Amino acid sequence: MTVTILSFDTSAAHCAAALLCGERLLGARLEPMKRGQAEALVPMIEALLAEAGLTPRDLDAIGCGTGPGNFTGIRISVALARGMALSLGVPAIGVSQFELLAPARGAALITLPAPRDMAYAQVMDAGRPVEAPELIDPATWDGPMRAGQVIGHRAQEIAERLSADGQVAVVDDPAPAIARIAAAQLTRGGALPRPAPQYVRAADAAPPSDPPPVILP
Repeated sequence: MTVTILSFDTSAAHCAAALLCGERLLGARLEPMKRGQAEALVPMIEALLAEAGLTPRDLDAIGCGTGPGNFTGIRISVALARGMALSLGVPAIGVSQFELLAPARGAALITLPAPRDMAYAQVMDAGRPVEAPELIDPATWDGPMRAGQVIGHRAQEIAERLSADGQVAVVDDPAPAIARIAAAQLTRGGALPRPAPQYVRAADAAPPSDPPPVILP
C-alpha cells in the first residue's frame, strides 16, 4: 500500500517540512530561522500540500521531529503533529534526531550538538535506541563505549579517545528523512512511537524566586 506522509521539524534553527508518497518525495522546504517557527510552519505545510494538489485529508500519517534541540521548537512540532493527527484520524509518529543519523545495521553511538560545547549522545542499534540519551562533554567523555563506532557531532574526537571508529555527520535537511523513517515504521506495523518531546537536558530558564500569589476563596 502506498502511503502519503507529511513530516516537519522545528527542533533547531530552522523550519522544515516534506511530503512523501510511497518512495516519491513530492516536495520539501527548509528555511533557516532562529525564531518564528510557530508562525511559519503551518503556511509552509499549506504551500507543500497545494503544490502537490493534496489536502490534509489525503494524508495517511504525520511524522515530526522530537528533538533533542530547541525546547520551544520541539514543542511546536509535537503539538501540531498531535493536533493534526487527532483531527484527521491518522497516526502521528515521532522521530528523534538520533534516528536520522543511525545506521540501518549495527550499533553506533550517535552524537548531536548541544549548547555550551556539549553533545547529546545515544546508542542506537539497527536504528533503534538501546538506552536513554545523555548529555556529555565531547572533550572529556570517555565512555563506557557501548558501540563500535561513533557517528555525528565531533565523532572522530570522541572515537579516538575510545579506540573506536568515528564518522562526522550532520543532517542537512531533516524533514525528508523523518518522513522516510515514519513511513518505514508505519508499513512495518506494530506500536508506533507517539510524538513526545525529547529534551535530554534541563531547561535554561530558572523558576521565579518570588512566592506565588495567594488565591482567595
